[in-house]
Amino acid sequence: MTEFEHVLVNSFNAYIEEKGIRAISYRLKQHRFTSQFLDVLVDSLNPDLYIGIECKSISVDKGANALYFSQHFTVDKKGVHQIERISDYLNKSGRRGFLAVELRMGIGHGKEAYMIPWEELRKKYLAQNLKLTLQEIRNFPEIKRDGKDYRVNPSEWEKQS
Repeated sequence: MTEFEHVLVNSFNAYIEEKGIRAISYRLKQHRFTSQFLDVLVDSLNPDLYIGIECKSISVDKGANALYFSQHFTVDKKGVHQIERISDYLNKSGRRGFLAVELRMGIGHGKEAYMIPWEELRKKYLAQNLKLTLQEIRNFPEIKRDGKDYRVNPSEWEKQS
């Protein structure tokens, strides 16, 4: 589990506990020869909190200026792109999907994170617009920092999804 995924799971569980919601956020154990569908899952009877999140990090300090669908996502042995696999899983499971993107700015600089509704990502992929620039990423709702954690609030992402 990456640090970003770990912090996101903890931040979701803190939000859930603070609000007194019956829900749980977790990360499935990844096995060497089996792929997982998403990085972070949130289970709840509340459909707004029945969520699946894929996490990606970009090192802006090392010159990254976009999230590329060919570089940052995988293609399986059958030639199926990760965006297609996740879209299929979200459709079958009924989860609301998101892509959480963390922008790493380097030592001494803060990190930024943004929540992108999966359907927006899927539309770009299907339109063969195969990247998200930093500016496009920053146009989506920011996940605010709270010390080293994030303050998640899924209601802030509803208008986008």
